[in-house]
Amino acid sequence: MQSNFGKRHNFTVRGMRAGPELVEPAVREGTPRAEKGSIIAVIATDAPFLPHQMKRLARRVPLGVAMTGGFGYHSSGDIFIAFSTANASAALSPSGRIASADFIPDTDIDPFFDAVIQTVEEAILNALVANDDMTGRDGNFVPALPKAWLKEKFG
Repeated sequence: MQSNFGKRHNFTVRGMRAGPELVEPAVREGTPRAEKGSIIAVIATDAPFLPHQMKRLARRVPLGVAMTGGFGYHSSGDIFIAFSTANASAALSPSGRIASADFIPDTDIDPFFDAVIQTVEEAILNALVANDDMTGRDGNFVPALPKAWLKEKFG
């Protein structure tokens, strides 16, 4: 995950809207453009999926983003990609032969959708917890998530 997105007041943890309580330390915005940010997610698995299934997994990323309060505002640069390392030998099959590949049936894909959504949410929260204060272009300042507050609030 590369997660540089969202508005602080929308921040959500474990389904609870936490952002409105995060008043201090304050965010300082020096860039005239009100909407900033982007998110990039790479979904990698060793489960055998077909290309259309990998697209379906990548399309679940925004649901995990939404779990943290990301709403996909205008000008957000959202890029999501998914790939599988399974069936590597299928691409190396000799010419003139029919190649075969294993795959998980569509009817069994739901647990993988759950995994993508939960993993995206967790990766974003991990990035926020590991984050330090940051001053960027035009004097923009985003403080680190107050860890003591987070621990007190969500244990």
